[in-house]
Amino acid sequence: IYIFSAIFLYLIIGSLLFVLQRRLTFNKSDKPKRPIEYGLTAIEEVFIDTPDNLTLLAWFQKPKKNNPILIYFHGNSFDIGERAYKIERYISKGWGVFLLSWRGYSGNKGKPTEKNLYIDGKSAIDWLEKNTNYQKTNIVLYGESLGCGVAVELGIKYKFKSIILEAPFTSIGEIGQKKYPIYPVKFLTLDKFDNLSKIEKILSPLLIIHGKKDEVIPYEHSLKLFKKALHPKKHVCVDEAMH
Repeated sequence: IYIFSAIFLYLIIGSLLFVLQRRLTFNKSDKPKRPIEYGLTAIEEVFIDTPDNLTLLAWFQKPKKNNPILIYFHGNSFDIGERAYKIERYISKGWGVFLLSWRGYSGNKGKPTEKNLYIDGKSAIDWLEKNTNYQKTNIVLYGESLGCGVAVELGIKYKFKSIILEAPFTSIGEIGQKKYPIYPVKFLTLDKFDNLSKIEKILSPLLIIHGKKDEVIPYEHSLKLFKKALHPKKHVCVDEAMH
């Protein structure tokens, strides 16, 4: 009877993990405060349309002179206001910054999935090309954690000035497999974000940044990605940094 009970519990818990996996993968967030309340005095709130009829909030700072525009794809559990401090350094250097909020995040409607986040990322690029005179070759993609998956996907389709990946992961399946080792997570993951299988196809110069003490995405993930990526590439390790 103990064996049957254990099997029953295993199947019940496994079924719950499968059904709820998108809630675990995508921690949606509420609407941020206005940019000025984060010390961003010149940035604009803009709204971009997606091909599947959603409207997404983004913050856009125009570049000075001919500096690049950085598109920032944020990570999980954040609204874009929480990334204000991360884009300030680029704004202070005269760069343009386009900080996109995903569907389901920052008060946006819609359901976040792997496919849908790819749509959101491409919509940001389309908006910039339509509303500025910038082309992809003068745009830098910056992916943070979850956002790395979108940066990699777009990076294998288009050539950019460069691509930066902060705290990247090999795949969602591999992260989940380590967290739930008794389940075949890799085979049951709906939103795979399989960066490891794509990284060598990236068409742009690549910079990977990762903290050695990352408690969410193991540092080894970035080493695997870096090893497989093609040149030109650079890996920066931050010894004491966490996620």
